[in-house]
Amino acid sequence: MALPRKLLGEDEHVEIHLRTHAKALILPAVALILLGAAVGVGAALIPDEYAPIGPLVVVAIGVVLAVWWCLLPFLRWATTTYTVTNRRLITRSGILTKTGRDLPLLRINDVSYERSLLDRLLGCGTLQIQTAADQGVIVLDDVPDVEQVHVIMSELLFSGGDR
Repeated sequence: MALPRKLLGEDEHVEIHLRTHAKALILPAVALILLGAAVGVGAALIPDEYAPIGPLVVVAIGVVLAVWWCLLPFLRWATTTYTVTNRRLITRSGILTKTGRDLPLLRINDVSYERSLLDRLLGCGTLQIQTAADQGVIVLDDVPDVEQVHVIMSELLFSGGDR
């Protein structure tokens, strides 16, 4: 879902809108599969004298762990977005407490990226933005297609904000 038009200024348009890379969901997906197997085995191994409370306790523990290990990481991923307009960089994140940062492109001195071997295999990376403000370096982790984002941001910075 793109940034609402009402949050953009006059003559401002979105160049890139993306969320963090889906690699953040790999471990939660594996955890969900293993947790489902563990709950099934755990419920099956409960002796008959503890029925029906024993299996319900195992399932309740499984649900709590599924929320903690799987649902919360998914919600964090789904609510973290990076948007680059022709005037600013906008980051948004948060499930219950929303956090946002708007950085005018005029305050950006340098944009660089870093890609580990795993990032190169998955097609993502870390974008490092050097600012003239007190924040110093802003690090955006798990940016999909980070090289293309780097190129677009560099074009915006060195062309004065209009492509």
